[in-house]
Amino acid sequence: MGRSSFRITALQRRLGDTASERLKSFARREWFLTALIVLYLVLLINDRSLLVRTPSLIDWESLALITSLVLVSKGLELSGAFTRLSLGLIGLSGGSERRLMLLLIPTIAVSSSVIMNDTAMLVFIPLVVITSRLAGINTARAVTLSAIAANIGSSITPIGNPQNIIIWNAYGMSFVEFTGAMLPFVLLWLVILLLFTAIRRGGKPSIEKLPPIVIRKRLLLASFSLLVADILLAETGNSLWTLPLTLAVLLVFGREALLGFDWALILTFALIFADFGEVARLISGYEVPSEGLAVFLASAGLSQLISNVPATVVFLGSKPEWLPLALGVNLGGTGIITGSLANLIALRISGIGIKDFHRFSIPYFLVALVISILVLLL
Repeated sequence: MGRSSFRITALQRRLGDTASERLKSFARREWFLTALIVLYLVLLINDRSLLVRTPSLIDWESLALITSLVLVSKGLELSGAFTRLSLGLIGLSGGSERRLMLLLIPTIAVSSSVIMNDTAMLVFIPLVVITSRLAGINTARAVTLSAIAANIGSSITPIGNPQNIIIWNAYGMSFVEFTGAMLPFVLLWLVILLLFTAIRRGGKPSIEKLPPIVIRKRLLLASFSLLVADILLAETGNSLWTLPLTLAVLLVFGREALLGFDWALILTFALIFADFGEVARLISGYEVPSEGLAVFLASAGLSQLISNVPATVVFLGSKPEWLPLALGVNLGGTGIITGSLANLIALRISGIGIKDFHRFSIPYFLVALVISILVLLL
């Protein structure tokens, strides 16, 4: 009897240790989500009614559209189309690191405007890392410039990143109106990034043979058709319908996109709405910038501290001018590593150091910020 009790106790101890190790591993891997959970619990202790009010704090239309577009992006990623494109550009580099980066950066920027910046990092960063290591070029610089390109390129369309989706839904403007207003600034930011790339001499990539990539045409067609359909539904105020449509189509034509989807990411966005919607309510009595340069600077600065999607949720509580807000939170994603989830994904995949990332990202952010201020003052 004593031995049985000892064995049971030992088994319980091992199970407890395993659960503890898994929890620690989750906290390390999903530290941003963990921080959001902790913040939610703190806010809940402060006001127990938060639990009942949580569903009303979540923007379900934006969350449905974000989920749909991330799923579509996963389908486009798995189709192999963007991988084939990037490998083609590597082949066109002609043995020049500078030319390779000058080809990759616009490609990543344009791709991000369609497949979202987070997905662009999942697609391109592994290629950038492998190419950099094989060619003996500066991996940290290549990864950082790629992350900045993804954040910049995603800024131009209302479907390029989560903060734009939220702003687009909140202000009810057309796709063309949003893109047209953002275009001059995005082009300016891209030119600055290309100059950052061009002024640095690089090594000579020495890749002899590139692996063949098969395009999965059926998945590509289904994903692209869903992208168009989701945009049209959002344009007509039917964002909630994008999710059931996307799930149904991918269930038939792209189950691997559903199986390989990071559902923890959607929980992250749901908690962002809940946490920072509550924070916005708590600070509603304080004066928050609502127009022009003040909104731009405040939103760009807050994005450095809490990331640009939460910053967007906080500012939406006061309904400021949409363009300065969109400019601020989007440029805010190019500075400190926490400014954008795309940065965290790039860092997580590549394994480069935070200091190495900031060595290139912060100078870019400061230069782009100063030039943007001058343009807004004109």
